[in-house]
Amino acid sequence: MELKTRLEIDHFLGKVESAPQRLLMLDYDGTLAPFTPQRDQAYPYPGIAAALQEIIRQGRTRVVIVSGRDVSDLSSRMRIQPIPELWGTYGMQRRRPNGVVETARIDQCFADGLSDADRWLGYQQLRKIAEVKTGSIAAHWRGLRDKTREETCARVRLGWEPIAERSGLQLFEFDGGLEIRVPGPDKGDVVRILLAEEGPRAAAAYLGDDASDEPAFRAIGNRGLGILVREQWRKTAARLWLKPRDGVIDFLTKWLAVCRKEDAAGDASAMAVKV
Repeated sequence: MELKTRLEIDHFLGKVESAPQRLLMLDYDGTLAPFTPQRDQAYPYPGIAAALQEIIRQGRTRVVIVSGRDVSDLSSRMRIQPIPELWGTYGMQRRRPNGVVETARIDQCFADGLSDADRWLGYQQLRKIAEVKTGSIAAHWRGLRDKTREETCARVRLGWEPIAERSGLQLFEFDGGLEIRVPGPDKGDVVRILLAEEGPRAAAAYLGDDASDEPAFRAIGNRGLGILVREQWRKTAARLWLKPRDGVIDFLTKWLAVCRKEDAAGDASAMAVKV
């Protein structure tokens, strides 16, 4: 990390150390796990799951994964036990640590529109690139050659744009694809809910990589620290920029050190009382 970034992170972690509550919110793809054309093979970078597992074990940090994936997909690949709190499909789903899943209601007109969007992919023989989720369908073309990617995007848009217009569904571009989804919450709404639950004295951070994370960066604002995780910097509402995987590992290691420092201080206090 550059010196300025290191200094700002160290300053923020000083607040984490003294905060009565801690909230660590993280995107999944591109932040905790590498992008891959085989989405079912996207597991956390080496060392990420172990670091998060230890942060959770230390206590006093609420770890929350906020993703565009379905929560059932997330829970099957986190490699953390017990599974932390998960928010899926940009906030349409919430899986609490006890395993209870809450899902937003989808109006019939939106459900019909998603069915039409799925049929269009079938007609175009493009279901192999589709990710069907609660309240949305994502078409992925990461890893395709430039010409094939452009042709695929054009074919998907040809059918999805009129479907979105008549059904009220929204089209959303992301790194490596296009998504048609129910109008509803975004990651910024999730961050606002979590911040309200933790209260104004909580030390909070949000790490994410793509356009879907920008509402979260804006929502956290000066209430905490927004960190963009990408190989290349881009214009963002986040305050800091880290590269995957090493930048994220370094940040989590520093967070964990704060947790362990507090534990050591607590043990020393307990010994002093016994003496």
